[in-house]
Amino acid sequence: MNLKDQEFREFFEAEFRPLRRLGYLLTGDWAEAEDLAQEAMVRTYRAWGRITERERPGAYARSVLVNRRRSLLRRSAVAAKHAEMLRSPEYQPNLGEESMVLWQAIRSLPQRQRAAIVLRFYEDMPEADVAAVLEMPVGTVKSLVHRGIAKLRENLGPGWQAEGIQGGSDSP
Repeated sequence: MNLKDQEFREFFEAEFRPLRRLGYLLTGDWAEAEDLAQEAMVRTYRAWGRITERERPGAYARSVLVNRRRSLLRRSAVAAKHAEMLRSPEYQPNLGEESMVLWQAIRSLPQRQRAAIVLRFYEDMPEADVAAVLEMPVGTVKSLVHRGIAKLRENLGPGWQAEGIQGGSDSP
């Protein structure tokens, strides 16, 4: 096994599960999340020599996953115009009641707000990294997160506060 393959194998072992989890948080479907994570890993492997010299491979893989998700959403929107899509029952994770309520509220957010909030708070990424993954200005990320949190508070009630999701004037 050459050095490139060994480095990538270590990267894969460390990053595949977090990528799959990110895919699930963005899609709500484990099968689709698995496909997105695999596609991200394949594309990261193809670019391995280039990205290990200039970029962080984990950030590159997350960008690939998010961009692939967006591409699939665009395709499904076009397909929906032409035919009714068959859907299997949605997977519902086995979470506590409070987490389930939060999950449903997050799933009701528009895609860009959901992606910004998931990356910012669940993946604990700085706003600049979220902006890089979503390919948008930092100010747009801040706005999406602010609006998303406001919508979550509106949906969940004024007294609700989830651990790790903070909002307001003191938010980073």
